[in-house]
This record gives sequence, C-alpha cells and structure tokens, in this order.
Amino acid sequence: MRAESLAHPVLGRLAEQLTTYVPVDGLHAAAGARWLAAVAAVFRVRDGTLELLFIKRAEHAGDPWSGHMAFPGGRHEPEDESLEQTAIRETREELALDLTAGQLLGRLDDLAPINPSLPPFVLRPFVAVVPAAVDLQPSHEVAATYWVPFEQLRHEDTRTEHVMTINGKSATFPGFRVDTHVVWGLTGRIVRQLLSLTTP
Repeated sequence: MRAESLAHPVLGRLAEQLTTYVPVDGLHAAAGARWLAAVAAVFRVRDGTLELLFIKRAEHAGDPWSGHMAFPGGRHEPEDESLEQTAIRETREELALDLTAGQLLGRLDDLAPINPSLPPFVLRPFVAVVPAAVDLQPSHEVAATYWVPFEQLRHEDTRTEHVMTINGKSATFPGFRVDTHVVWGLTGRIVRQLLSLTTP
C-alpha cells in the first residue's frame, strides 16, 4: 500500500514536504485554551485518483460543530499518550478506521478558532494515507462520509463562502463545496494548507 500510494505524484510531493516541514506549534499558547484536540486528514489513492476523506457530523443540540463538514477527530483525553494517539483513537471510534493500517505522513500547523463564540482550544491536524479498499463504519457521531478527489478542491468552481451571524453581525468565511455542503472554518484552513503544500 505504501509504495503504491506514495507513487501518486501529488501524495508523494506532500509526503516529501512533510518530512522537512516545521509546523507552527500552538501548544505553547495552550495555557489560555480550555482543551486540546486532534484530527486526521485521511487520503487514499483509488484507481489512480487521490481522494481526501470528509465527514458530516451528526446533528446534536448544543454542539457548536453540529452538522458541520469536518475531518475525523476530537478532544484529547487523559488516556491518550499524545495528540497523534488522539487522532488515531477518534478516527477509529468515529469510522472504525484504523490509521495504523496505513501510514501517518506527518502533521500540519496547530490551529485555534478565530470565531469568538467558540470555546478556546488548540487543534493539531495529522496527515495519513490508508488503503483504497478501507471499509468505513460511521458511528452515531457521523451522519455521512465523502471521499473527494483532492485536485477537485483546487478548482475555482469549488470555492464558495459561508456566511453566519456572530454577536449580531454578519461574518463571511471562505470555503469549499463538497457535494451539497460547504467545508469552512478550521477544516477549510487545513484544506488550504494541504493545497499549498502540494502546489508545484
């Protein structure tokens, strides 16, 4: 799986970049954060096409990310040895997908929400590649899953905006169209970094 997947030119470029990339470490600012979290940007190569996995979170009252498009992941728990373990555990719990059956390629910049209505936290994204034939089994936390051709996210016709009201004022955020949904916020920021790292 490893040799076949990394032979894909875009994924190979990303893997090479991540071996030398020095990500922004936001954990030094974690004293003001309420908690830490991790997500996994999961790739696969199917029939020569590089695909990126998105999930649509289930609707739950009181959850600020209810119904959002996202990457699998969640809050760091005391039993997790590291944030990498958090990403692995959360992906397994949400999708029955074992990232250790594939390969972790590295990590991206730590992120924090810019929306003041969200609780303060630090998010660490990891990048993984898994075999093409993985079987996803979404938990009750996941309403739907989408494997999206990665290069599709580079096209201008996928670019859109998400508009929401924050403290009575309208705010506009850049996003990407995936199916009938919009990827924006922290997930959109991760997608933009992935695109930047894979631009020739």
